[in-house]
Amino acid sequence: MSDQTMYEKAVELIDAANTEDPNKDTDTDGKEWPKELLYSNRMSEMLQRFAPEADDVMKIAIRCQHIQRWKSPRNDYPMDRTGYLKWRTDLYKFHADTTGEIMAKVGYDEASIERAKKAVGKKAIKSNPDTQLLEDVVDLVFIEHYMLAFAEKHPEYDEAKWIDIIQKTWRKMSETGQQFALSGKITLPEPLVPLIQKALA
Repeated sequence: MSDQTMYEKAVELIDAANTEDPNKDTDTDGKEWPKELLYSNRMSEMLQRFAPEADDVMKIAIRCQHIQRWKSPRNDYPMDRTGYLKWRTDLYKFHADTTGEIMAKVGYDEASIERAKKAVGKKAIKSNPDTQLLEDVVDLVFIEHYMLAFAEKHPEYDEAKWIDIIQKTWRKMSETGQQFALSGKITLPEPLVPLIQKALA
């Protein structure tokens, strides 16, 4: 099987898996999608803008970032910080393992599978370029598509809390990701722009 065919088959399987999401979300045109299918499309679209030279392994990893996330709901874990951290760790492993299974199914070699799993599993974020690339794309997608909705969901957060959230997101990004976020190549959530500027000042 050619590399191109393997890649296309992997994308088909990822999209089929995410199409099963019972949760719905609406895009900017008002079209309803299975939530994680929309998210994976936004991740791929952002990668194309931010790092169009990325290879197929990273394209797959980035499309799998939230694969079948609904299968591990947050409320299955204690609603405290320890519960949150355990949920997040288990989730990274679940996404990485699911990515590996799909890649093995279409014929990727062990080295490519391990590379994708390391990125999706968020391993060695500051020292592994693949993991850092995935993190940059995650943060750019969050800023462009999800930050405003997150703000609306948390009216109890004061300015100091928001500045902390923005600064934490910023610190997770590479310098290239930070420059891209401010380059006009992504749409910043307009109501939050003054807050973003203040946080980064």
